[in-house]
Amino acid sequence: MSSVASSATSPRTSEHMSSRPSIIVENVRKTFLIRHSHSMKEAVVGKIRGRKVGSTPFQALDDISFTVNEGESVALLGHNGSGKSTMLKLISGVLEPNAGRVLVRGRLAGLIEVGAGFHPDLSGRENVYLNGAILGMTEKETDERFEDIVEFSGIREFIDQEVKHYSSGMFMRLAFSVAIHTELDILLVDEVLSVGDAPFREKCTQKIESLSKQGKTMVVVSHSAGTVKELCQRGIVLRKGKMIFDGPIDEALEVHKEKNK
Repeated sequence: MSSVASSATSPRTSEHMSSRPSIIVENVRKTFLIRHSHSMKEAVVGKIRGRKVGSTPFQALDDISFTVNEGESVALLGHNGSGKSTMLKLISGVLEPNAGRVLVRGRLAGLIEVGAGFHPDLSGRENVYLNGAILGMTEKETDERFEDIVEFSGIREFIDQEVKHYSSGMFMRLAFSVAIHTELDILLVDEVLSVGDAPFREKCTQKIESLSKQGKTMVVVSHSAGTVKELCQRGIVLRKGKMIFDGPIDEALEVHKEKNK
């Protein structure tokens, strides 16, 4: 089994680090099929005009291996199409690899597609309980956290309104608040800190930093160098589905910067 781990740690979180793995990614490959036509008519017209028809395989991830230990905060870096979000979805269990395996130990919350479990015809209150259940919380746990969730979201006066009438910002605030208040061991974050107004983004960042200080394991995808330097000690750089670097966050950001030139 291939395992790569950084020796770089932050003084703020080193006391929480352990050598026990939370996430093991072993020789993982993921392939998608790119469709060139969506109907028989498109296929016939495309063939007559000499265009591609049918499907073409796309290698999103190619033989990726790494280990994330308990209490470690790791950034996945790479430009669009490098495989970062696909890797997070494999860790979360939303996708399965075509080859290799992904092992996860502990309770996981993924801020990948925030609010994916919300129902538009239910109120904000009802969706807190629905989404909490999807994220693994019992009704009792949601009861205990309900006030904190609503307070963090900042939309108390709209909590009994159907979410289909929410603005995108209100929807995101409530969805993020539910996810961040789950009882978790591992947190996956995919660009959600780039959404919403500046005060709310700052509040989200502070909440995630507090989870890091508690020794939670985190894997973060963000295009913001400042965000990943603040949250992570280690960076993994992906390029066209391949892992080209795994090491201290400052070095990882330099490699990512060089590869983007």
